[in-house]
Amino acid sequence: MVQTVVALRHRTVERSNVKDVETVKIRLLIAYDGTRYAGWQVQKIGVGVQEKIEEVLARYFPSRPRLHSSSRTDAGVHALGMIAHVEVPRAEFTMTPSKLVLALNAYLPEDIRVMTAKPSRPEFHARFDASGKQYRYFIWNHAAMNPLLRSQAWHVPQKLDLQAIRAAAPLLLGSHDFKSFAANRNYEMETTLRTLTRCDVIRKGPLLTFIIEGDGFLYKMCRGIVGTLVQIGRGKFAVGDLKGMLHARDRREAGMSAPAHGLVLWKVFYKKSKAHAHRAG
Repeated sequence: MVQTVVALRHRTVERSNVKDVETVKIRLLIAYDGTRYAGWQVQKIGVGVQEKIEEVLARYFPSRPRLHSSSRTDAGVHALGMIAHVEVPRAEFTMTPSKLVLALNAYLPEDIRVMTAKPSRPEFHARFDASGKQYRYFIWNHAAMNPLLRSQAWHVPQKLDLQAIRAAAPLLLGSHDFKSFAANRNYEMETTLRTLTRCDVIRKGPLLTFIIEGDGFLYKMCRGIVGTLVQIGRGKFAVGDLKGMLHARDRREAGMSAPAHGLVLWKVFYKKSKAHAHRAG
């Protein structure tokens, strides 16, 4: 649980000429619909969610503080459990954290919301302290798409073999090289080894929810996993093919990438225990 005492510490503030400025660190829980955005990060082309929030922070804090996030979602991906922190000079922070939530949401677009703001311990870092994340992917598996979910779920009208999907999903658990399921970056990754601790598929009527949890995720890895599992459900691949895909370490050997709009960053876990994670829903 986030500490209830405002964390103060001395550090150099990048946009200030004054050294050793006393600061307050605040931990934010952020939710957004990623449909209109080119991902979380500030972008050279297109608008990122981070940019919109930092613009509003600059309205209240002359130091124009940067927002440091736990994750970097891609274009079109949503979030209910994005964790970020911001560090503000003590002299500028004259409101309570609860008032900060109201102040930020007053100027943010309706598809971005700060859900909570809480004082954090000085050493907390939203990204480097994260021990794992949970993503959820939504599929509407019916001949006709639910119009209310058209921006939050992938429409798969074909009949799926749910038994095959559920047989394949556990094969991804544990530590594996997931290079076959991730899109290529324009730089070489230090390692493509990741550990999945959960890969469940839940059906409620036509709605399928894929729950994928792990210590970290490669670029578009969740979408590669979901797309491949769906193709197993359609008979394009056999359940046993997953082991060969993992071994190949070649994106061409695995299945398709599911569309971005069905993916949600659901929650972020931190090192103390999962009980200390912010939970969305």
